[in-house]
Amino acid sequence: MLENLSKKAVSSYFGAMTFDKKVMRKKLPKEVYRAVQKTIQSGNKLSEEIAGAVAHGMKEWAMEHGATHYTHWFQPMTGSTAEKHDAFLTFDKDGAPIERFSGTQLIQGEPDASSFPSGGMRTTFEARGYTAWDPTSPAFLMKGGTGLTLCIPTVFISYHGEALDEKTPLLRSMSAVSKSAIKLLGILGVEGVTRVNTFAGCEQEYFLIDRKFYTMRPDLVMSGRTLLGANPPKGQQLEDHYFGSIPNRMLAFMQEVEEELYQLGIPAKTRHNEVAPHQFEIAPIYEKANIAADHNLLVMEVMRRVAEKKGMALLLHEKPFDGINGSGKHNNWSIGTAEGTNLLEPGDTPESNIQFLVFLVAVLKGVFKRSAALRASIASIGNDHRLGANEAPPAVVTVFLGELLEKVLDAIESGKVDFATEKQVLDLGLSHLPVLNKDYTDRNRTSPFAFTGNKFEFRAVGSSQPISVPNMVLNTLMAEAMDELADAIQSKIDSGIDKDTAIQEVLRAEIKATKPVRYQGDNYSEDLQQAAADRGLPNLKNTPQAMRTLLDKDTRNMFAKYGVLSNEEMESRLNTRLERYFKGIDIEARTLQLMLKTFVIPNVSEYQGEIAISYNGLVDAADRIGVSGNTLKSQGDHLKELAENLGLLIDLTAELDGVIEKMETFEDEGFEVADYCAEVVLPCMNKVREVADRLEFMVDRDKWQLPTYSEMLFEH
Repeated sequence: MLENLSKKAVSSYFGAMTFDKKVMRKKLPKEVYRAVQKTIQSGNKLSEEIAGAVAHGMKEWAMEHGATHYTHWFQPMTGSTAEKHDAFLTFDKDGAPIERFSGTQLIQGEPDASSFPSGGMRTTFEARGYTAWDPTSPAFLMKGGTGLTLCIPTVFISYHGEALDEKTPLLRSMSAVSKSAIKLLGILGVEGVTRVNTFAGCEQEYFLIDRKFYTMRPDLVMSGRTLLGANPPKGQQLEDHYFGSIPNRMLAFMQEVEEELYQLGIPAKTRHNEVAPHQFEIAPIYEKANIAADHNLLVMEVMRRVAEKKGMALLLHEKPFDGINGSGKHNNWSIGTAEGTNLLEPGDTPESNIQFLVFLVAVLKGVFKRSAALRASIASIGNDHRLGANEAPPAVVTVFLGELLEKVLDAIESGKVDFATEKQVLDLGLSHLPVLNKDYTDRNRTSPFAFTGNKFEFRAVGSSQPISVPNMVLNTLMAEAMDELADAIQSKIDSGIDKDTAIQEVLRAEIKATKPVRYQGDNYSEDLQQAAADRGLPNLKNTPQAMRTLLDKDTRNMFAKYGVLSNEEMESRLNTRLERYFKGIDIEARTLQLMLKTFVIPNVSEYQGEIAISYNGLVDAADRIGVSGNTLKSQGDHLKELAENLGLLIDLTAELDGVIEKMETFEDEGFEVADYCAEVVLPCMNKVREVADRLEFMVDRDKWQLPTYSEMLFEH
């Protein structure tokens, strides 16, 4: 294990805990190394003999670092990762202990899969599942306990071959994108492209609070968000936390996290304070989408472990605190060739860059046609609280392109491209400061899907969500859009129209058709809501509404056509997501019930009793000490207000009891109970919270057992 890294250059230990190219070149015979690289680049299968050589080299490398166990590391449909550790230890034919790791053990594992979500794809007696090595993502050594474990990234499939994980569909979608992009490039006259990849980089937002507060809050422990809590006098209104000086304790946390991430080959690039108190962000350099998905899950795991070590709690919920900014995971997405060409790079003159324009229009076409599927990809309990609030895009999916690209597309639509772009600059008027290039994209931070130079930023992804699902949907809708563009262009060429004219005619038609999804205004405003209605854009405000998209036959046909998800696999994801939704809300409601009955109501009752005793004593002594009637009335009114709010809270708690009890009566654990949660349970919880939060400001702090927002958000 590497120690004392703080004074070392990052480049000297970057990837030290990964079985990367450098290690493979050293540990594997040349022909084995070449075979593995060919598999990574082209997807060729490894022979059993080659796999055995790789397994041996991987084991030797892991043991040199002190690892005694290995695990197939995968992404079940739980929103997190899973692993089962096996020792290298075995015995030879003479009974002597030896360490062994075979090619078969590397390539395939068989965890007990009975308790992982399958969404009805299998029964308990068919619960066998297989993990299969994904050689495109490097194996790594993960710290934990007192040692290291060799982690092998894998996919997770059922006995019959259905995808039980989030990564398999992502890998399938990447293959679909590559095939469709190469086809479209060929029609554009671009030959020799061997593969097209999609890339991702996730800006991960999160909160850190002192662990002593976390453990005293049942709601944070059980659900990840505060179900009660009055807003403090100061929140984020002064915007003094954003990009401010990072507190030492938090900076020490970030530095340790980054050291671990660098060893794991994860290119963490940026760290800073976010808008809300105790909110921060970490952002990486771009990578291929499947590796970025693996790495983002590792980022969350490393942060969680380091936070606990340092006496803090990591909060990844999309809305852990009411009334202040929630957390997202801005998914920066792009597409490019294996030869190094970014297909979304506009160049200095985007109006004359036909290749860029075709792929830009493909994105617009895909997002416009499949915006509901894209919305469904980021639907969750937590994100429902965040989407549409002041810090997050709304549930309507629109695309922001910026002033220049809007001008270019409008000109193409009208048939009058009679201008030439020039590099714009910002002259600061100060001789000692440099002239700066002006960003053509003029970022709209309210947009859910914004073009940001040579990529799109999907800002609606929730902070706790794995990025495999939204990237899988992005890739699939892009493959479909590219094929439809390619077919339309080819059809015109086949009818006798020259290629350049065919491309221009198709672009003009698609620019006009997709215009409704382009929105350059404030997405937080009511104007956007009206524009969505006028333009026929889906406005799916909660998870059950969004999940109904997965019932749509045309949506299912798209995923099936591109081999990303079969109808059965789509059904399983629908069932799994709905189940996670209503079970999550059930946990929240019962936690709130617990907190009301064991914290809030007893705390308020005790304080009310003390106030009543004090008031009665004052009444008895009023004549003797000369207390005026107005004084008695004021204090009586205060006691009355306290008692009335407590009485209302008790009544609402009883109402919540009935709402929770009714949840148990639903026979159909699908949309019926999910809709009930969205339309009845959550509004009831909000009514209870409103009264409880009001009482928090009326009760002596010594009597209020729950840590307050002021303590959690302003104590370092």
